[in-house]
Amino acid sequence: MAEPAAFFDTNVLLYLLSADAAKADRAEELLAAGGVVSVQVLNEFVSVAGRKLAMTWPEIRDCLGPLRASLRVEPLTVETHDGALALAERYGVAFYDALILSAARLAGCRTLYSEDLQDGQAFEGPLTVRNPFR
Repeated sequence: MAEPAAFFDTNVLLYLLSADAAKADRAEELLAAGGVVSVQVLNEFVSVAGRKLAMTWPEIRDCLGPLRASLRVEPLTVETHDGALALAERYGVAFYDALILSAARLAGCRTLYSEDLQDGQAFEGPLTVRNPFR
């Protein structure tokens, strides 16, 4: 049986564009193995790429194309929303982080790669956060 795919938070995708070669290489290595993101992650990527990185719309689309082709995209649904509410309440995490957790859990992932949550923290599902840059 194949191991469940990893879920990637927005910050991992953004490191592909980083001047920090070590982090960019690590992100590329992880993403090359495939995995899952949510529509929220793609939306956050677009927001940061345009606002903070001053990328043009064509540049953003050029980055999104390969990501969407190589990663499974988990939709945002009412079930994702309800799961996020429960996770935010139970674990005291910010709601938008809880949406990421909920999407990862619904996608059947066991690993969430993120810098935004505590490395090694376990959530129901079973889902564990891993900081890929530690």
